[in-house]
Amino acid sequence: MSTASQSRAVSYLDHAATTPMRPAAVAAYAETAATVGNASSLHGSGRRARRRVEEARESLAEHLGCRPSEVVFTSGGTESDNLAVLGQVAASGRRVVAVGATEHHSVLDAADHLASARGGSHEVRVLPVDPRGEVTADSARALAGDVSTDLALVATMLANNEVGTVTDVAAVADAVRATGAAVHTDAVQTVGHLPVDFAGLGVSTLSLSAHKFGGPLGVGALLVDRRADCLPVGFGGGQERDLRSGSVDVPGVVAMATALEEAEREREAEARRLADLRDRLIAGVLEAVPGATSNGGGDRLPGIANLTFPGCSGESLILLLDAAGIECSTGSACTAGVAEPSHVLLAMGADEAAARSSLRLSLGHTTTADDVDAAIAALGPAAERARVAGLGLLRTGAVS
Repeated sequence: MSTASQSRAVSYLDHAATTPMRPAAVAAYAETAATVGNASSLHGSGRRARRRVEEARESLAEHLGCRPSEVVFTSGGTESDNLAVLGQVAASGRRVVAVGATEHHSVLDAADHLASARGGSHEVRVLPVDPRGEVTADSARALAGDVSTDLALVATMLANNEVGTVTDVAAVADAVRATGAAVHTDAVQTVGHLPVDFAGLGVSTLSLSAHKFGGPLGVGALLVDRRADCLPVGFGGGQERDLRSGSVDVPGVVAMATALEEAEREREAEARRLADLRDRLIAGVLEAVPGATSNGGGDRLPGIANLTFPGCSGESLILLLDAAGIECSTGSACTAGVAEPSHVLLAMGADEAAARSSLRLSLGHTTTADDVDAAIAALGPAAERARVAGLGLLRTGAVS
């Protein structure tokens, strides 16, 4: 088990929110931060920094199936998603934006902004998902036939951040290709965990974030096809193909490339290891907690388990598990603290009660079998206490 403090052992099962930096990435960050300058400067230190940036760019491109010139460095997944949505729609001159119902809020809210800004000049269409949470090519094809000449962008995740469902993004992109619309995929949860081939997916943009595969927080990238039309959403020095101005985080991008290199070397074996642990976790919890159910299934990320505990508040379970040394979440870390049912589970057909009583337990490169067994042991008592507390509130009329 990992140790968060000297007072208690903690099983960290929230790797989909962020995963610990890999030691090699920490070393690369420290070495680079101590030895290089600003990559935009013309002197020797600047040129050395620029060389490190371009080496990192080439390394990322090699692992992600794109050209180095198609890698645009950003501060992470949210900025990348915003740039992809806002920048490509602005460049298109069209008005219809289609987003999957289970997208991350950095995509959904960017689309909603387009619909509400400047007098609601854009229309947002929501693509439904099947019971597993996948946007299908058929739904994209139906949309394309309806608004083909006015379709600006289609956005669909490569793998969902709450339930792990993998979408056949290449099929979705193919279904709308004749419209000429841009296609964006959020691959923040996928990169470093499953194979990613940017060219093979047939999309115009793809987002990733370093801290999901063992790199530092605050750095990521947007892959932008060389033929894509995209306008900047911020302005300044014109770095990164004039799409993302600002001094490049040299230590961050070097550490990100280092983390991805290591993740890719280990990916196949690690995927098998995590899938085995995930299946062990799900089976153990379903046996330990009567009535619990597993969400998603089929082709999915190896490290994400999403479970519903009827009669329990997800927030109550989080607190009870935290007291027992188990750290997990109710869903996306970007909406933590917001008492809303999971929009992902609602889109998959769950009712509001189920969407409020679910947990995401996500595994990563530091997860052990002991962590999984500790979670199984803790969830039974935690669910029982959460149910008793919930019944007490109902009897007193404190909740309705």
